[in-house]
Amino acid sequence: WGILFSHPRDFTPVCTTELGRAVKLAPEFSKRNVKMIALSIDSVQDHLAWSKDINAYNGEQPKEELPFPIIADANRELA
Repeated sequence: WGILFSHPRDFTPVCTTELGRAVKLAPEFSKRNVKMIALSIDSVQDHLAWSKDINAYNGEQPKEELPFPIIADANRELA
């Protein structure tokens, strides 16, 4: 199984809280062999900075990695 999170923009408050919760739930999805991936129309550089923000929101170290990737769709070809 897989879960695709589609979000309009990085750093929006609702998207940050949703992905923050997804990060917290990632171990449970992993136990069930569910792959997680996110999609946003911003660049990879924005995603790396946003990942720090998401981790900081969760009270974690603001690092550039999440337990799932975020697809960069700056040209909006996938969205």
